[in-house]
Amino acid sequence: MPQVAKGLEGVVVSETALSHPDGENGRLIYLGYEIADLANNATYEEVVHLLWTGHLPTRGEFTEFSAKMASYRVLPKSVTDVIRTMPTDSEPMDVLRTAVSAFGAVQKITGKATIEHAMALTAVFPTIMATFDRQRRGLAPLAPRADLNHAANYLYMLSGEVPSDQRTRALDTYLILTADHGLNASTFTARVIASTLSDMCSSIVGAIGALKGPLHGGAPALVLNMLREIGTPENAEAWLTAALDRGERLMGFGHRVYKAEDPRAKVLRSLAERTSEIDFFRLAIRVEDLALKMLHERKPDRRLYTNVEFYSSAVLHGVGLPDDLFTPTFAISRVAGWTAHVIEQLKDNRLIRPDAEYVGPTRMTFVPLEKR
Repeated sequence: MPQVAKGLEGVVVSETALSHPDGENGRLIYLGYEIADLANNATYEEVVHLLWTGHLPTRGEFTEFSAKMASYRVLPKSVTDVIRTMPTDSEPMDVLRTAVSAFGAVQKITGKATIEHAMALTAVFPTIMATFDRQRRGLAPLAPRADLNHAANYLYMLSGEVPSDQRTRALDTYLILTADHGLNASTFTARVIASTLSDMCSSIVGAIGALKGPLHGGAPALVLNMLREIGTPENAEAWLTAALDRGERLMGFGHRVYKAEDPRAKVLRSLAERTSEIDFFRLAIRVEDLALKMLHERKPDRRLYTNVEFYSSAVLHGVGLPDDLFTPTFAISRVAGWTAHVIEQLKDNRLIRPDAEYVGPTRMTFVPLEKR
């Protein structure tokens, strides 16, 4: 009998040169570059260029690339009309999925996936989310600004104010840290769809659907809910003890890949200290310290450490995003990786079609309808 790998854990189904989460050693590499080096020194546009082309841009390439990407930010009116028809209490991820699908149809994103397709999709994700968010608040959508970078333009279209350099850099760093991460669920979904020779937009719509699930993209908001419920550093120990006694999972700890601290968490912790309110950061630090101590005592064999979601919640909250935009903002970052993987899949494509072990009945006898 074949051995079943639930969730495909430990099964290698593809090669990639894009990113490598090294779970044993707590490293994340994008095309040879350590994630901390990119997060601390690069911009999101530079990292997107790296993922799509395989190299960091020169000054001239960066200027041209950034300007071209900014030129794709404006939504067609028909897509804006689709967003306008969505109920104001819609889940933002549902709006994103629907609007991206409409965008692909209107813009005729068909045929073999290209960097142009990737650029168009990546550029409009912030416009879609900002358009919906302002609409549900009874505000007129704002036109994107080509003179602002990707992160600053997103914050501007949400608030109507040009963000501070600190807020822009904080969001830009978050976007870099979450732009790609190996063959995660949403990226695998995109590659499966691409392997059928479907179009780029269909692959990305599928990835959005996968990211919507709380086991993948919804954790930062759940971390924030946990911290709010704990309330104060003084209440942390009692709250965490009670939660673990009930067998509940502590949000923001543990990862399917990392058996050491998530390298993205290290960068985000420092960023959260500069971005969050002092009391909130003190609460987060206290919860992290206690949670790690308790998890290591109760589950010494599990190797549970802080993951990217724990301090993502503090950073995204600190730059002013509402809770339900955390996962769409994850998508705004990750679409760069999704599109890069679609392009990579098609370079040496084979239809992704795994087997399943059949465990149903055999040798059933058919009984005609009138005799059942």
